[in-house]
Amino acid sequence: MNIPVEVPGLVTIIPELGEGKLVVVESGADTVKSFFVRRLCLTAGRVGWPVTFVTSRDRDELQGQLTHERGTDAFSDRWIQIHERDSLEELEEFAESGGLLAIDSFSFLTLDLAPNALAQSLRTLRTHCRHRGTTAVLATERGMFDPRSEAVVTHLADGFLQFHSREGPEGIQRFLRVPKWMDGRFVDRNVYYEFDGKRIAVDLRNRVL
Repeated sequence: MNIPVEVPGLVTIIPELGEGKLVVVESGADTVKSFFVRRLCLTAGRVGWPVTFVTSRDRDELQGQLTHERGTDAFSDRWIQIHERDSLEELEEFAESGGLLAIDSFSFLTLDLAPNALAQSLRTLRTHCRHRGTTAVLATERGMFDPRSEAVVTHLADGFLQFHSREGPEGIQRFLRVPKWMDGRFVDRNVYYEFDGKRIAVDLRNRVL
C-alpha cells in the first residue's frame, strides 16, 4: 500500500509515495518541509500505517503539533513512535517497524558523517526499506550538506522534492521542483505553491520564472 500525498495540486504531479521507497524533501530555513512531513505522517496514521518519527527538536513540541494538526481524526493509540536525537550514524534500526519513517532535520542530524559514511548508512537504510516495506522521508535543509554529501543524498534517493522561496516584486514567491522521482519522471519547471503555516496548495496555472 502506498501513502497518498493529499496536497491540492501536488497530487497531479506526485499522487502518492511508494512502499519501500526513500524520498528526500528539501527547503531553506523555513517550516514548509517540516509541515509537509508532518502531513504525510498524519495521512499514514489515518490509513493505518505505523509511523516512526526521528527529530532533532523537542519530542513534546512535535507531539503537540501533530495532536493539533490532526484535529478530531481518530488514530490508534500507538500509531506513532517519536525518537529525539542529537545525531545519527546508523539508520536501519528505525526502518524495522515498516510503515512510514520520517526523519526531520536529517541534514543536521548527519552533519558529522563523512560522505562515504553517509552513503553507506543510506544504502543500508534503502535495503531495510525494501525488505520491510518501509517508506522513508528525509527532510533536509538547503545548504547544510557539503557538495559531496548533497550529491550522495540526491543519488541514493528514489524521489527528491524541493520547496523554494525568494523575494519578488510583489513579495515572497514560493515554488517547488521535482528534480527526481521514482518512476523516472521529473518536473523541470518551477511550480507555484502557497503556504500559510496551516496548508500547502499548489497552483499549476501560475508560472514562476
